[in-house]
Amino acid sequence: MAYRDLREFVAALERAGELRRIPVEVDPVLEVTEITDRVSKQGGPALLFERVKGSSMPLLINAFGSPARMTLALEVKRLDDLAAELQEILELKAPDGLLAKLRMLPKLQELAAAFPKVVKDGPCKEVVVRDNPSLAGLPILQCWPQDAGRYITFPLVFTKDPETGVRNCGTYRMQVFDERTTAMHWHIQKGGAAHYRKARRQGRRVEVGVAIGADPAVCFAGTLPLPEGIDEMLVAGFIRKQPVELVRCETVDVEVPAYAEIILEGYVDTEELRREGPFGDHTGFYSLADDYPVFHLTCVTRRRDPIYHTIIVGRPPMEDCHMAAAIEQIFLPVMRKQLPEIVDFHMPFEGIFHNLVLVSIDKQYPGHARKVMHALWGLGQAMVSKVIVVVDRDVNIRDYSEVTWKALNHIDPQRDIEFVLGPVETLDHASRLPKYGSKMGVDATRKWPERTPRLQRNCRGADPLRARAGSSEPTSHIGELCVLGERRSSRGTLAESTTRHRA
Repeated sequence: MAYRDLREFVAALERAGELRRIPVEVDPVLEVTEITDRVSKQGGPALLFERVKGSSMPLLINAFGSPARMTLALEVKRLDDLAAELQEILELKAPDGLLAKLRMLPKLQELAAAFPKVVKDGPCKEVVVRDNPSLAGLPILQCWPQDAGRYITFPLVFTKDPETGVRNCGTYRMQVFDERTTAMHWHIQKGGAAHYRKARRQGRRVEVGVAIGADPAVCFAGTLPLPEGIDEMLVAGFIRKQPVELVRCETVDVEVPAYAEIILEGYVDTEELRREGPFGDHTGFYSLADDYPVFHLTCVTRRRDPIYHTIIVGRPPMEDCHMAAAIEQIFLPVMRKQLPEIVDFHMPFEGIFHNLVLVSIDKQYPGHARKVMHALWGLGQAMVSKVIVVVDRDVNIRDYSEVTWKALNHIDPQRDIEFVLGPVETLDHASRLPKYGSKMGVDATRKWPERTPRLQRNCRGADPLRARAGSSEPTSHIGELCVLGERRSSRGTLAESTTRHRA
């Protein structure tokens, strides 16, 4: 049975011994982060801080911070089970007979149940604040000492494409400027940023609904690097085997999860930018300050006793690392659908998602590894991968010792390392320019004779035919044409020569 909301997941964590309640008061400025960072690095449990200074709301953190909690969140015994289900759906083919159609019905019914549905009301509207809405009562964290302020770090930001109306949900941090405004940290390659650019061309605002604290499938779906136009709530429905119920916001034309804990409604003015950052990011370094759009709060709706769900990021391993590991494992079938030669795909924690990608392939021809590198650099979020290492199918890319051994024995640095320029992760502080820099691909596969020089020959007609055409023996028309074309080229076209010869 799917979790209806975040609090059902909290209860499941507690039953499984994966949750620790903290009854003493803690400060959301730095103290929560210090405690959580230590617990996270030691592989500790999810934490529910019951008393947070300056707020009446309990604070949940590190909820997804282990492989065990990820499987509990997604309600599977193994993440491979969910990957297998996705693989089965991707391989569905149109049935060619009545019996095949009948066999497909259960799977089609399961898929139909994944589509989100809009309902009239929901628990997220138990309290509605239209007049003078404020962020002041939320236990929003300042995570690290040199952060520019407090940040909402796990917001599920809902927008609509201004041209198509297609929904997008993404997680974009929101620096609090005051009680009514925040930054909206939209990276250029994100769906929300695409909606922002379209709205700006049209001279329109972007209407926004922000959910804080939803059921785990919705939270997880909001972090996924899905292709443009794929509804994250559809994927959440597939994961939870039930449709996500959505409710319309009070002041903007956006639908949000009906069972969320807190909803922030508002808009982004496409003509307004404000300096955001620095922020201690998942790289383990502070991201630089830059100008970002501004979110204006117009309404707050919430449950009567909401749980504030948040996350901290920093030097790995952290909670987000386990979420990323689940993403790569579950969505490997999707990647194989686009690149069937891929055997496995892995982003080590130390590579912080975008700095290092290890790929094993079923190599079929010379240069195949380079084809895969460039395909990945052209594929959604993978376009910002700084280093891609491609190995053969028999290499276990999750065994770093084996990868290192095989790679170092298979590469000639000058021959097998390729550098390209292009878009890089916004958080890459080592790049030559913001969002633009160099990337490296390493072909660590066993080499075929792809680098062996080969003799090049011109493609010409068969010599025996030419010899026969020049002899006194009866010849074919083809032989005659070859000779006549050479002898009479100075007197006209080949067609003219043929006509005169036949006459």
